[in-house]
Amino acid sequence: MQLAKKEPVLKDLRKHNSLPGSRRRQFAFLMMLLPGIAFLLCFSYLPMPGIIMAFKNYKLAIPPADFWIQNRFIYSVFVQNPWVGLQNFRFLTATPDGWMILRNTVGYNLLFMTTGLVLSVGLAVVINELRNRRAAKLYHTILFLPYFISWIVCAYALYALISTTGMFNQIAKATGSPTVSYYTKVQYWPYIFLIANIWKYTGNGSIIYLATLTGFDQDLYEAAAIDGAGKWKQFWAITLPQLMPTIVLLQILAIGRFVSSDFDMFFSLPNGSGILRNATNTIDVYVYHALSGGSQMGFAAAGAFFQSSVGFILVLTTNMIVRRVEPDMSLF
Repeated sequence: MQLAKKEPVLKDLRKHNSLPGSRRRQFAFLMMLLPGIAFLLCFSYLPMPGIIMAFKNYKLAIPPADFWIQNRFIYSVFVQNPWVGLQNFRFLTATPDGWMILRNTVGYNLLFMTTGLVLSVGLAVVINELRNRRAAKLYHTILFLPYFISWIVCAYALYALISTTGMFNQIAKATGSPTVSYYTKVQYWPYIFLIANIWKYTGNGSIIYLATLTGFDQDLYEAAAIDGAGKWKQFWAITLPQLMPTIVLLQILAIGRFVSSDFDMFFSLPNGSGILRNATNTIDVYVYHALSGGSQMGFAAAGAFFQSSVGFILVLTTNMIVRRVEPDMSLF
């Protein structure tokens, strides 16, 4: 009898999904995915065969007139250039500054991840608690706008603030305090990078948390308030446990960028000051300077392959640990 009851229901569901309106809706959803799929195809999957450049001695060559491949790049990479195995990867370890470069890359990422997580969640919670929704939208928009400002523009603004003739030193002169040459003092730059990263990315990082918060059941907060729980207690007992799956998911993805760095920030903000190398040199910046100095393209490909491989392994490892501890929070 139960099977006889379920069969009409299944038939109704199949009939509903086969309606012309349902097909149109599915087609509309697929069209919304099309730009993202095209972006991934063009910039992530089509260039993937070029990964073999990391294992070859790349030199641009001209194909013979009668050869079936006439594109110079494709001919050079896949036909002409010889294999060199892992020699290109020695480029990352041959420099005496290798430990410093790795320390900067990992250290900054760890610092940015922890502070970014705390501030993004805190900003989302604060904005969600505002009862004036127009004011909440205005504040979040103001904090989100820096994400769209180029690091080149930020570099000019920073120079106007901290250069020897900048606003900070002008204020120091006016108050009789000693001036500081920030572009020659390594110790200030970890703090400068941290402040710049927070200013630019906190508003953008809070969007997903804010969207998650808006879907929480408000009856839980009303019941907690009736029981005498304040806002701080409600955050720890209700908000944070419900946010935890989103936090874990985003941190698993962030782990994949642990050996990469924001090249635009680390290259632009120091304004080309070589004295600051110990605080500003990351893997991406090191590869760029090596290429601009005449190094082979295979070195850059090896650096990118190293970053991608390590990031992939870190994501898999972190997800495996999360799946063993809390299976419902794992990425896959």
